[in-house]
Amino acid sequence: MTPVATANPPVVKDRWSLVGVAGMLSFVAMLDMNIVNIAMPTLSRSLHVSLETAQWAALGYQLPVVALLLPAGRWLDQVGTRPALLLATTGFALCSAAAAAAPSAAWLLAARIAQGTFGALLFVLMPVLAARSVHPQLRGRAMSVPATLGPLGAVTGPAVGGLLLDHLGWRAIFLVKLPICLVALVIAYRSAPVGGRLRLPDRPALTEAGLIGAATAAVLLALTFSPSSTAWLLLAVAAVPPLVRWLHGPAGRSLTAVLRDSGAGGAHGAVLCIAAGFAVMRYLVALHLQDNDGVSATVTGLTVLAFPLGMALAGPLGGRLADRFPPRKVAVTGTAITAFGLLLLVPLGDSWSPPDVAWRLGLAGLGMGLYGGPVQKLVMTAAPPDRMATAGSAVQLARSLGFTLGPALATAAWGLAGGGTGGVHTGLVLAAAIACLAVLLLATGRRNRHLMPHQKDSA
Repeated sequence: MTPVATANPPVVKDRWSLVGVAGMLSFVAMLDMNIVNIAMPTLSRSLHVSLETAQWAALGYQLPVVALLLPAGRWLDQVGTRPALLLATTGFALCSAAAAAAPSAAWLLAARIAQGTFGALLFVLMPVLAARSVHPQLRGRAMSVPATLGPLGAVTGPAVGGLLLDHLGWRAIFLVKLPICLVALVIAYRSAPVGGRLRLPDRPALTEAGLIGAATAAVLLALTFSPSSTAWLLLAVAAVPPLVRWLHGPAGRSLTAVLRDSGAGGAHGAVLCIAAGFAVMRYLVALHLQDNDGVSATVTGLTVLAFPLGMALAGPLGGRLADRFPPRKVAVTGTAITAFGLLLLVPLGDSWSPPDVAWRLGLAGLGMGLYGGPVQKLVMTAAPPDRMATAGSAVQLARSLGFTLGPALATAAWGLAGGGTGGVHTGLVLAAAIACLAVLLLATGRRNRHLMPHQKDSA
């Protein structure tokens, strides 16, 4: 294995341009997880396929992201940051262009699966790039950039997708990211330190990706086709054998050991919970505004944008606070504010106006922006220097799983409660409860016993 110290030399000077690249690429990678969702009916009509098949334009991207995050982290620990960054950015952009040119559903699915592969590299690489581009005392504010812009891409995806879909058509949804990728590629080529080289992934990494991918595919297929028949839910049982085999294999045991020894398992669980709680809330609020209140898609999109606006305002502050105070305390405060904002949404009723919803969403967004950078610093600081990419991949996997599982949880809660306003209330209670669980996971997380005393004080 090539030592990381050789492939990625220590920081000589702060390279904030690369931190900006990390933020831009985090934004487009997360944007791609949600921007396509709003185009499903249009894709179904344009490509002459069923709605269930059209959904795989989104799921085809999410599947390799979830399957490859962990093996990608270990692979990136063995290669140079610069060549990996150039490869991932170029591949992501080319696959996005291929998706825009798709003449058929099969072409589109193939392009999206390939794009998700490069997206997984971006998800893992971005926090590592931000951490390695500045001196350690500045990592909190540096990592707040991708930690804030990434979720911003996720939450603004539907609004951006709706505007593009109405005015330019579905192909523009894939083309909109190309200018950002091009700018990021130019900056990375000029600014990233030269060093390291690429290498092919080994067989254990490919086996791990296959096991995680098989388990994820079984769950996604079960959820996708369950509306037509609940018998499809039995397919989720097929996810158990590959998941168990992975957990008992070298990769699963290694990840478990990293989480246990670093004491960051609670932080990873909190990231998953916050992402899932947000995804549940976003799905149900949009459903209520359009179906129950009869609000237009444009007004709904503008209302939901209060959440990312709050994130954008609080994100830089969260990073600065994490550099001055223990990041765990800052992260707990931000998570608690998010949970409080979601609790205020539980009584959502037909008499509420869009501004009534918006200010509560803005408050929850302020909390999520405040927690993003500190929790990222908490995870990356606890990881050994030669396992930073592995730790980064684990937290990105937690976030991706949360965003993927959230809508399914919302649908289940809404349906089991009988739909309508009662179903919305039940789902919002679930979202708030998940966010409160995130607060507990962060507040009760233990410190890394391998840190020096002065490092423990800063954790």
